Amino acid sequence: MHFKRSSQVAEVIKREMSDIISNHIKDPRLGFITVTGVDLTDDLRYAKVFVSIFGEKDKQQESLKGLDSAKGFIRREMGSRLRLRYCPDFDFKVDESIAYGDKIDRLLNQISTKEKPDDSQ
Repeated sequence: MHFKRSSQVAEVIKREMSDIISNHIKDPRLGFITVTGVDLTDDLRYAKVFVSIFGEKDKQQESLKGLDSAKGFIRREMGSRLRLRYCPDFDFKVDESIAYGDKIDRLLNQISTKEKPDDSQ
């Protein structure tokens, strides 16, 4: 099986980014944040980091502001952990897929409880 180097480096970035955000950033604006994915360009210069943030939209926006303000610290930490010539520039994006999946699951559960036949007949 053949893997592109950018996908392998993206997995390392995802793991290290999760550690940095959860253990080394002390910003009170950051809530419960999970790094769900990293899209890295083939030249390893730019990365979109997808994060799932627990809470309402306003809490998510505050957490994104906290991540953006800590971007320099995160990049410096990533530069010391990665053995790359250049540390990629990061852009944080909210991953809506978990919230969307939860919404679909709740809707399916509502439908199944409405259509469940009575077993008392």
